[in-house]
Amino acid sequence: MWLSNRTDLAAGARAAQGALTRRQLFICTAAGASLICGCGPDALAATAPDGAQALGPEVAEQPLIRISPHVHMIVAPGSFPSADNAGFMSNLIFVVGRDGVMAIDSGSSTRIAQMGLRQLKKLTSLPVIGLINTHFHGDHWLGNQAFAETFGKALPIHAMAGTRAAIEGALGVNWRDSMVGWTGDATRGTQIVPPNHDIDHGATFDLGGVTLKLHHYGVAHTPFDLSVEVVEDRVMCAGDIIMNKRIAVMDDGSFQGALKAFDALEKNSQTAIWIPAHGAAGADVLRWNRELFEGIYGTCVEAVKNGVAIDAALPLVLKDPRVAARASETNGFERNIGRYVSRAYLEAEESQF
Repeated sequence: MWLSNRTDLAAGARAAQGALTRRQLFICTAAGASLICGCGPDALAATAPDGAQALGPEVAEQPLIRISPHVHMIVAPGSFPSADNAGFMSNLIFVVGRDGVMAIDSGSSTRIAQMGLRQLKKLTSLPVIGLINTHFHGDHWLGNQAFAETFGKALPIHAMAGTRAAIEGALGVNWRDSMVGWTGDATRGTQIVPPNHDIDHGATFDLGGVTLKLHHYGVAHTPFDLSVEVVEDRVMCAGDIIMNKRIAVMDDGSFQGALKAFDALEKNSQTAIWIPAHGAAGADVLRWNRELFEGIYGTCVEAVKNGVAIDAALPLVLKDPRVAARASETNGFERNIGRYVSRAYLEAEESQF
Protein backbone atom coordinates (compact mmCIF):
# COMPACT_ATOMS: atom_id res chain seq x y z
CA MET A 1 0.00 0.00 0.00
CA TRP A 2 1.43 3.38 -1.01
CA LEU A 3 0.50 6.68 0.56
CA SER A 4 1.25 10.17 -0.65
CA ASN A 5 0.46 13.27 1.37
CA ARG A 6 1.33 16.75 0.18
CA THR A 7 0.09 18.72 3.18
CA ASP A 8 2.00 20.38 6.03
CA LEU A 9 0.54 18.37 8.89
CA ALA A 10 2.11 20.51 11.60
CA ALA A 11 0.24 23.51 10.22
CA GLY A 12 -2.89 21.38 10.06
CA ALA A 13 -2.57 20.47 13.72
CA ARG A 14 -2.21 24.13 14.70
CA ALA A 15 -5.29 25.02 12.65
CA ALA A 16 -7.13 22.13 14.25
CA GLN A 17 -6.43 23.40 17.73
CA GLY A 18 -7.69 26.86 16.80
CA ALA A 19 -10.86 25.62 15.15
CA LEU A 20 -11.73 23.39 18.08
CA THR A 21 -11.23 26.26 20.50
CA ARG A 22 -13.45 28.58 18.50
CA ARG A 23 -16.28 26.11 18.26
CA GLN A 24 -15.86 25.12 21.92
CA LEU A 25 -16.60 21.48 21.15
CA PHE A 26 -20.33 21.60 21.97
CA ILE A 27 -20.30 17.83 22.38
CA CYS A 28 -18.15 18.21 25.50
CA THR A 29 -21.14 19.47 27.47
CA ALA A 30 -24.13 17.40 28.51
CA ALA A 31 -26.44 19.95 26.96
CA GLY A 32 -24.63 19.83 23.62
CA ALA A 33 -24.41 16.07 23.66
CA SER A 34 -28.10 15.72 24.34
CA LEU A 35 -28.84 17.61 21.13
CA ILE A 36 -27.25 14.87 19.01
CA CYS A 37 -29.97 12.35 19.73
CA GLY A 38 -32.72 14.53 21.15
CA CYS A 39 -32.38 13.02 24.63
CA GLY A 40 -32.09 14.90 27.90
CA PRO A 41 -29.07 15.14 30.20
CA ASP A 42 -30.37 12.26 32.36
CA ALA A 43 -29.62 9.88 29.47
CA LEU A 44 -25.93 10.69 29.93
CA ALA A 45 -25.76 9.29 33.45
CA ALA A 46 -24.46 5.87 32.38
CA THR A 47 -20.76 6.41 31.75
CA ALA A 48 -17.95 3.97 31.14
CA PRO A 49 -15.00 3.98 33.56
CA ASP A 50 -11.47 4.43 32.35
CA GLY A 51 -10.57 0.86 33.30
CA ALA A 52 -11.37 -2.26 31.35
CA GLN A 53 -15.03 -3.25 31.36
CA ALA A 54 -16.93 -6.15 29.88
CA LEU A 55 -18.29 -5.38 26.44
CA GLY A 56 -21.99 -4.91 25.87
CA PRO A 57 -24.05 -7.53 24.03
CA GLU A 58 -23.20 -8.50 20.48
CA VAL A 59 -25.12 -6.58 17.83
CA ALA A 60 -27.41 -8.20 15.29
CA GLU A 61 -25.73 -9.36 12.10
CA GLN A 62 -26.25 -7.06 9.11
CA PRO A 63 -25.44 -7.99 5.49
CA LEU A 64 -22.47 -6.70 3.54
CA ILE A 65 -23.79 -5.17 0.30
CA ARG A 66 -21.77 -4.82 -2.90
CA ILE A 67 -21.87 -1.21 -4.12
CA SER A 68 -19.28 -1.45 -6.92
CA PRO A 69 -16.51 -3.83 -8.01
CA HIS A 70 -14.28 -2.90 -5.06
CA VAL A 71 -16.65 -1.28 -2.54
CA HIS A 72 -18.85 -3.10 -0.03
CA MET A 73 -21.00 -1.57 2.70
CA ILE A 74 -23.05 -2.51 5.73
CA VAL A 75 -25.97 -0.09 5.92
CA ALA A 76 -26.65 1.02 9.49
CA PRO A 77 -30.16 0.09 10.66
CA GLY A 78 -30.60 3.22 12.78
CA SER A 79 -30.50 6.97 12.18
CA PHE A 80 -29.84 8.10 15.75
CA PRO A 81 -28.38 6.10 18.67
CA SER A 82 -30.78 4.10 20.84
CA ALA A 83 -30.96 0.95 22.91
CA ASP A 84 -32.86 -0.72 20.06
CA ASN A 85 -30.08 -0.23 17.50
CA ALA A 86 -27.20 -0.45 20.02
CA GLY A 87 -25.75 2.70 18.48
CA PHE A 88 -25.43 1.25 14.98
CA MET A 89 -26.28 4.47 13.14
CA SER A 90 -23.48 5.00 10.62
CA ASN A 91 -22.46 2.84 7.67
CA LEU A 92 -19.39 0.59 7.62
CA ILE A 93 -17.51 0.63 4.30
CA PHE A 94 -14.78 -1.69 3.02
CA VAL A 95 -12.73 -1.16 -0.15
CA VAL A 96 -11.10 -4.39 -1.33
CA GLY A 97 -7.96 -4.38 -3.49
CA ARG A 98 -5.46 -7.08 -4.45
CA ASP A 99 -3.19 -6.18 -1.55
CA GLY A 100 -5.75 -5.83 1.20
CA VAL A 101 -8.75 -3.92 2.51
CA MET A 102 -9.17 -0.30 3.53
CA ALA A 103 -12.01 0.27 6.01
CA ILE A 104 -13.79 3.60 6.12
CA ASP A 105 -15.18 4.42 9.58
CA SER A 106 -15.58 1.86 12.34
CA GLY A 107 -18.97 2.53 13.91
CA SER A 108 -20.12 3.50 17.39
CA SER A 109 -18.70 0.61 19.42
CA THR A 110 -16.31 -2.30 19.54
CA ARG A 111 -19.23 -4.72 19.14
CA ILE A 112 -20.45 -3.00 15.96
CA ALA A 113 -16.98 -3.13 14.43
CA GLN A 114 -16.57 -6.78 15.42
CA MET A 115 -19.78 -7.62 13.58
CA GLY A 116 -18.55 -5.72 10.53
CA LEU A 117 -15.28 -7.64 10.52
CA ARG A 118 -17.16 -10.95 10.75
CA GLN A 119 -19.11 -10.00 7.63
CA LEU A 120 -15.92 -8.92 5.85
CA LYS A 121 -14.32 -12.30 6.60
CA LYS A 122 -17.17 -13.98 4.70
CA LEU A 123 -16.25 -11.89 1.65
CA THR A 124 -12.45 -12.09 1.62
CA SER A 125 -9.51 -13.58 3.47
CA LEU A 126 -7.45 -10.46 2.76
CA PRO A 127 -6.44 -8.45 5.84
CA VAL A 128 -7.48 -4.92 6.64
CA ILE A 129 -4.34 -2.88 5.98
CA GLY A 130 -5.74 0.49 7.00
CA LEU A 131 -8.71 2.31 8.53
CA ILE A 132 -9.86 5.86 7.79
CA ASN A 133 -11.87 7.89 10.34
CA THR A 134 -13.70 10.53 8.32
CA HIS A 135 -14.20 12.97 11.23
CA PHE A 136 -14.36 13.25 15.02
CA HIS A 137 -18.01 12.34 15.76
CA GLY A 138 -18.00 9.16 17.79
CA ASP A 139 -20.20 7.01 15.56
CA HIS A 140 -17.32 7.06 13.04
CA TRP A 141 -14.39 5.99 15.25
CA LEU A 142 -15.55 4.31 18.48
CA GLY A 143 -15.15 0.92 16.79
CA ASN A 144 -11.40 1.45 16.26
CA GLN A 145 -10.63 -0.87 19.17
CA ALA A 146 -11.88 -3.93 17.28
CA PHE A 147 -9.61 -3.18 14.32
CA ALA A 148 -6.56 -2.68 16.53
CA GLU A 149 -7.26 -5.90 18.43
CA THR A 150 -7.83 -7.91 15.24
CA PHE A 151 -5.01 -6.55 13.05
CA GLY A 152 -2.54 -5.26 15.61
CA LYS A 153 -1.83 -1.94 17.29
CA ALA A 154 0.45 -1.00 14.37
CA LEU A 155 -2.52 -0.95 11.99
CA PRO A 156 -2.56 2.52 10.38
CA ILE A 157 -5.67 4.41 11.51
CA HIS A 158 -5.80 7.49 9.31
CA ALA A 159 -7.52 10.82 10.04
CA MET A 160 -6.91 14.53 9.79
CA ALA A 161 -4.70 15.96 12.52
CA GLY A 162 -7.63 17.89 13.96
CA THR A 163 -9.72 14.75 14.20
CA ARG A 164 -6.96 12.92 16.01
CA ALA A 165 -6.42 15.80 18.44
CA ALA A 166 -10.14 15.98 19.24
CA ILE A 167 -10.43 12.24 19.88
CA GLU A 168 -7.34 12.27 22.09
CA GLY A 169 -8.88 15.05 24.19
CA ALA A 170 -12.05 15.56 26.20
CA LEU A 171 -14.26 15.13 23.14
CA GLY A 172 -13.23 11.50 22.78
CA VAL A 173 -14.13 10.67 26.38
CA ASN A 174 -17.45 12.49 26.12
CA TRP A 175 -18.42 10.69 22.93
CA ARG A 176 -17.61 7.31 24.46
CA ASP A 177 -19.53 8.02 27.67
CA SER A 178 -22.47 9.67 25.94
CA MET A 179 -22.89 6.74 23.57
CA VAL A 180 -23.20 4.41 26.58
CA GLY A 181 -26.04 6.56 27.93
CA TRP A 182 -27.85 6.93 24.61
CA THR A 183 -27.80 3.18 23.98
CA GLY A 184 -28.85 2.01 27.43
CA ASP A 185 -25.40 0.54 28.19
CA ALA A 186 -25.17 -1.38 24.88
CA THR A 187 -21.78 0.12 23.99
CA ARG A 188 -20.19 -0.36 27.42
CA GLY A 189 -16.61 -1.55 27.47
CA THR A 190 -15.65 0.22 24.26
CA GLN A 191 -12.23 1.77 24.69
CA ILE A 192 -10.86 4.87 22.97
CA VAL A 193 -8.32 4.05 20.26
CA PRO A 194 -7.38 7.31 18.52
CA PRO A 195 -6.10 7.55 14.95
CA ASN A 196 -2.34 7.12 14.71
CA HIS A 197 -1.55 8.49 11.26
CA ASP A 198 -2.29 12.08 10.16
CA ILE A 199 -3.46 12.56 6.58
CA ASP A 200 -4.99 15.40 4.61
CA HIS A 201 -6.41 16.51 1.27
CA GLY A 202 -4.75 14.91 -1.73
CA ALA A 203 -3.42 11.80 0.01
CA THR A 204 -3.73 8.67 -2.13
CA PHE A 205 -3.66 4.96 -1.44
CA ASP A 206 -2.95 2.16 -3.90
CA LEU A 207 -4.62 -1.02 -2.65
CA GLY A 208 -3.66 -3.00 -5.76
CA GLY A 209 -5.92 -2.42 -8.71
CA VAL A 210 -7.88 0.31 -6.98
CA THR A 211 -6.86 3.82 -5.92
CA LEU A 212 -8.24 5.91 -3.07
CA LYS A 213 -7.98 9.70 -3.12
CA LEU A 214 -8.82 11.88 -0.12
CA HIS A 215 -10.75 15.15 -0.35
CA HIS A 216 -11.04 17.94 2.23
CA TYR A 217 -12.52 21.35 1.42
CA GLY A 218 -12.63 23.17 4.74
CA VAL A 219 -15.40 23.32 7.32
CA ALA A 220 -18.46 21.40 6.11
CA HIS A 221 -20.05 19.00 8.62
CA THR A 222 -17.06 19.55 10.93
CA PRO A 223 -13.77 21.41 10.43
CA PHE A 224 -12.00 18.16 9.56
CA ASP A 225 -14.16 16.12 7.16
CA LEU A 226 -12.55 13.63 4.82
CA SER A 227 -14.27 12.17 1.77
CA VAL A 228 -12.73 9.09 0.17
CA GLU A 229 -12.89 8.72 -3.61
CA VAL A 230 -12.59 5.20 -5.03
CA VAL A 231 -11.22 6.38 -8.34
CA GLU A 232 -11.61 3.36 -10.64
CA ASP A 233 -15.14 2.65 -9.38
CA ARG A 234 -16.26 6.30 -9.62
CA VAL A 235 -17.51 6.06 -6.03
CA MET A 236 -17.28 8.79 -3.38
CA CYS A 237 -17.48 7.78 0.28
CA ALA A 238 -18.47 11.21 1.55
CA GLY A 239 -18.64 10.70 5.30
CA ASP A 240 -21.17 13.01 6.96
CA ILE A 241 -20.77 15.79 4.40
CA ILE A 242 -23.80 14.28 2.67
CA MET A 243 -26.61 12.18 4.10
CA ASN A 244 -29.51 10.36 2.52
CA LYS A 245 -32.94 11.05 4.02
CA ARG A 246 -31.45 11.95 7.37
CA ILE A 247 -30.95 15.39 8.87
CA ALA A 248 -27.50 16.01 10.29
CA VAL A 249 -26.33 17.96 13.29
CA MET A 250 -24.55 21.06 11.98
CA ASP A 251 -23.34 22.56 15.25
CA ASP A 252 -19.71 21.86 14.33
CA GLY A 253 -20.15 22.74 10.66
CA SER A 254 -21.17 25.34 8.12
CA PHE A 255 -23.97 25.43 5.57
CA GLN A 256 -21.90 27.64 3.28
CA GLY A 257 -18.95 25.32 3.71
CA ALA A 258 -21.03 22.24 3.03
CA LEU A 259 -22.45 23.73 -0.18
CA LYS A 260 -18.93 24.65 -1.31
CA ALA A 261 -17.77 21.10 -0.50
CA PHE A 262 -20.62 19.64 -2.58
CA ASP A 263 -19.46 21.70 -5.56
CA ALA A 264 -15.79 20.84 -5.05
CA LEU A 265 -16.42 17.10 -4.72
CA GLU A 266 -18.46 17.14 -7.91
CA LYS A 267 -15.91 19.24 -9.80
CA ASN A 268 -12.82 17.34 -8.68
CA SER A 269 -14.02 13.78 -9.25
CA GLN A 270 -15.93 11.69 -11.75
CA THR A 271 -18.30 10.31 -9.15
CA ALA A 272 -21.25 8.23 -10.31
CA ILE A 273 -22.22 6.73 -6.93
CA TRP A 274 -22.34 8.74 -3.71
CA ILE A 275 -22.06 6.84 -0.43
CA PRO A 276 -23.20 8.79 2.64
CA ALA A 277 -22.27 7.73 6.15
CA HIS A 278 -25.99 7.69 6.96
CA GLY A 279 -28.47 6.19 4.52
CA ALA A 280 -28.30 4.24 1.28
CA ALA A 281 -25.84 4.87 -1.55
CA GLY A 282 -26.99 6.17 -4.92
CA ALA A 283 -26.42 8.44 -7.89
CA ASP A 284 -28.82 11.11 -6.58
CA VAL A 285 -27.69 11.47 -2.97
CA LEU A 286 -25.60 14.62 -3.47
CA ARG A 287 -28.40 16.40 -5.32
CA TRP A 288 -30.88 15.44 -2.58
CA ASN A 289 -28.68 16.90 0.15
CA ARG A 290 -27.68 19.98 -1.84
CA GLU A 291 -31.28 20.98 -2.53
CA LEU A 292 -32.24 20.51 1.12
CA PHE A 293 -29.37 22.72 2.26
CA GLU A 294 -30.08 25.31 -0.43
CA GLY A 295 -33.69 25.45 0.71
CA ILE A 296 -32.72 25.97 4.33
CA TYR A 297 -29.72 28.26 4.00
CA GLY A 298 -30.89 30.19 0.94
CA THR A 299 -34.18 31.02 2.61
CA CYS A 300 -32.35 32.21 5.73
CA VAL A 301 -30.07 34.42 3.64
CA GLU A 302 -33.11 36.09 2.10
CA ALA A 303 -34.73 36.42 5.52
CA VAL A 304 -31.69 38.24 6.88
CA LYS A 305 -31.52 40.53 3.83
CA ASN A 306 -35.20 41.40 4.25
CA GLY A 307 -34.95 42.07 7.97
CA VAL A 308 -37.02 39.04 8.98
CA ALA A 309 -36.45 38.08 12.62
CA ILE A 310 -34.92 34.71 13.44
CA ASP A 311 -38.10 33.37 15.02
CA ALA A 312 -40.01 34.11 11.80
CA ALA A 313 -37.52 32.31 9.57
CA LEU A 314 -38.70 28.78 10.36
CA PRO A 315 -42.13 29.12 8.71
CA LEU A 316 -40.44 30.52 5.59
CA VAL A 317 -38.04 27.58 5.42
CA LEU A 318 -40.84 25.05 5.87
CA LYS A 319 -42.68 26.61 2.91
CA ASP A 320 -39.68 26.34 0.61
CA PRO A 321 -40.54 23.61 -1.93
CA ARG A 322 -37.09 22.01 -1.67
CA VAL A 323 -37.53 21.60 2.07
CA ALA A 324 -41.24 20.73 2.02
CA ALA A 325 -40.64 17.95 -0.51
CA ARG A 326 -38.16 16.25 1.83
CA ALA A 327 -39.77 16.80 5.22
CA SER A 328 -41.79 13.60 5.47
CA GLU A 329 -38.98 11.31 4.26
CA THR A 330 -36.16 12.76 6.35
CA ASN A 331 -35.29 11.00 9.61
CA GLY A 332 -35.06 13.46 12.50
CA PHE A 333 -36.66 16.30 10.55
CA GLU A 334 -39.28 17.46 13.07
CA ARG A 335 -36.90 17.13 16.00
CA ASN A 336 -34.02 19.02 14.40
CA ILE A 337 -35.32 21.44 11.76
CA GLY A 338 -35.71 24.27 14.28
CA ARG A 339 -32.05 23.99 15.27
CA TYR A 340 -31.08 23.75 11.62
CA VAL A 341 -32.85 26.99 10.80
CA SER A 342 -31.44 28.82 13.82
CA ARG A 343 -27.91 27.74 12.87
CA ALA A 344 -28.44 28.68 9.23
CA TYR A 345 -29.94 32.07 10.13
CA LEU A 346 -27.02 32.96 12.42
CA GLU A 347 -24.54 31.89 9.77
CA ALA A 348 -26.37 33.97 7.14
CA GLU A 349 -26.34 36.91 9.52
CA GLU A 350 -22.59 36.55 10.09
CA SER A 351 -21.99 36.46 6.35
CA GLN A 352 -23.43 39.98 6.01
CA PHE A 353 -20.53 41.49 7.96
